[in-house]
Amino acid sequence: MSDRRTILIVDDVALFRELGSLFLARTGRILTAASGEEGLAIVRRVRPDLVLTDFQMPGMSGESLCRAIKDDPELSDTPVVVMLGRHSGKQRARAVRAGADATLEKPLDRLSLVETVNRFVRFDVARGLPRVDLSTPVAIEAGDRRLYGTLRNLSRGGVFLETAGGISESMEVGLRFCLPDSDDVLSPSAQVVWSSTTIEGSETCGIGLQFVELDRSTSRSLDDYVLERTPLRMPMTP
Repeated sequence: MSDRRTILIVDDVALFRELGSLFLARTGRILTAASGEEGLAIVRRVRPDLVLTDFQMPGMSGESLCRAIKDDPELSDTPVVVMLGRHSGKQRARAVRAGADATLEKPLDRLSLVETVNRFVRFDVARGLPRVDLSTPVAIEAGDRRLYGTLRNLSRGGVFLETAGGISESMEVGLRFCLPDSDDVLSPSAQVVWSSTTIEGSETCGIGLQFVELDRSTSRSLDDYVLERTPLRMPMTP
């Protein structure tokens, strides 16, 4: 890359800082911080192109660091990727609610790490996760209301659905649906990222949602469904 982007890795464990730096060495210029407080100071001073932070750290946690970045109007556009403990659905939910743009589980997989970081730093506009088209009914728990709609496409990070009921942006809702050819009911929670006006020629509107809380079984089912229906990942030069 001729225009090398700056990536800040924040982790209180030196080994993970070193591994992250090694995995991303050819992706951009790497800075490291050993605490959330140190990381926030670097973000304010350097304005990195991406922050990769551990979730659980003494003092300022990764969740708090992410929230501080996203709540600051001058820093809020900075992508934040939060590293979670293995199979930690509760941590993922808290990271998403804090504004995380993506999450990864430890121990870090080199290819997944590089692909995730490249989605944000390799292009002028962040690339989305692979999506799969489908058409399956979904029940939506929105506060004290139950709405019904149709899932139209799905990624490992969220869904696009159509529904006749209005759901406001940033609202967190519960979803219940089955994937095609499966009787297993999936019940993730999700946050509304955007909503469109009524779709032309119908009484429905389009809603984009990011998954918030996923249990291990639901996460595995979504991963398997999407990966089986998308092209094999091509090797990427980090």
